[in-house]
Amino acid sequence: MRAALVGVDFGHSDFAASMEELTLLSRSAGVDPISTITAKRSSPDSAYFVGSGKADEIGDVVVNDGLEIVIFNHALSPAQQRNLEKRLNVRVLDRTSLILDIFAQRAKSHEGKLQVELAQLQHLATRLIRGWTHLERQKGGIGLRGPGETQLETDRRLIGDRVKALRARLEKLHKQRETQRRARGRNHTFSVSLVGYTNAGKSTLFNALTKAGVYVADQLFATLDTTSRRVYLGQEVGNVVISDTVGFVRELPHQLVAAFRATLEETIHADLLLHVVDAASPVRMEQIEQVNLVLKEIGADHIPQILVWNKIDAAGLEPSVERDEYATISRVFVSAQKGSGLDLLRDAIVEMAKKAPASAHRYQNDQNGETQLQEDQFDGQCDQHDQHDGAAPDQAEEPGEDDRFSTHSKVGTR
Repeated sequence: MRAALVGVDFGHSDFAASMEELTLLSRSAGVDPISTITAKRSSPDSAYFVGSGKADEIGDVVVNDGLEIVIFNHALSPAQQRNLEKRLNVRVLDRTSLILDIFAQRAKSHEGKLQVELAQLQHLATRLIRGWTHLERQKGGIGLRGPGETQLETDRRLIGDRVKALRARLEKLHKQRETQRRARGRNHTFSVSLVGYTNAGKSTLFNALTKAGVYVADQLFATLDTTSRRVYLGQEVGNVVISDTVGFVRELPHQLVAAFRATLEETIHADLLLHVVDAASPVRMEQIEQVNLVLKEIGADHIPQILVWNKIDAAGLEPSVERDEYATISRVFVSAQKGSGLDLLRDAIVEMAKKAPASAHRYQNDQNGETQLQEDQFDGQCDQHDQHDGAAPDQAEEPGEDDRFSTHSKVGTR
């Protein structure tokens, strides 16, 4: 499908990087970006987002290049999207719809498909009128009273019923994970979650540490199913559970964050976060900031974190460890693909596990089937974030023959 990419520069420093990312997102969705159209504005136009003159320019490009779709690097209101489609006579997508489409294509597990469907329905609920523009208002007069309002109300009710059913099924899976996590906590298992920007190399690093064989590709959102493995790191620490959980991107749709609460919960319950950074990316600092914003949104910003600067072979750096003023490890430089610095990273995990207080294992005193206060506090945070379109992380694991954990949920990117 041939597409035109549209971006508006509102004076942000990362505009160029954001447009490059839109190109990668488009290709990940199976779209061939033929033309790129940019504009500068101080604020969005209420009717067309880009203004009527720029909309006509986009229309000329669509006709001259024979394009089938126009993709905006921004979130469009339902009215703006409808006005643009009428003016351009082609389908118009915004950034949110594009990311939702990618997730729908990549969802493999049952739970992943449920989560994507929930996010899509929540997004669709605000745009129902687009499919029924001929029924927007009932006409007056004998024989002219149409079923417009009735049809829209019916659609909203059907979507609402389906959303409730999906949430109930996902809540059941959430409770199953709670039970599994309590069992892991009773065994004093130290939990580590890999987080970071999409395509930072999390899955490659996860495979290097655990030999898990997770699918890896040089593209955004290469895989969405989350996987966890138990790894033995010596007698002092024993087994730790490492989870390849979440990949973030600029302006991650709130519908996805909310729908993937179960997937994200493994992050919020982790004892340590390994924040994987693409050391070769020129916008790595902006990506770090974006990831930290999402971690704050889901209530995981208080968890100890180590920055893992990956792809040092491409950045011309050497394996090393950096500490802060308190002698705590702050950064580890590795190359997951080459295997450089992985021993340093394992040692860093061991050091953090040895320093972790006993209270970090939130279920160790759960002798009577009652969770500790700290777990209740985490659940309360999850509920609060759900009410604000946030999400809380979780991942389930099931013991296998080789004493591993495997979880399939839907949000990770590598």
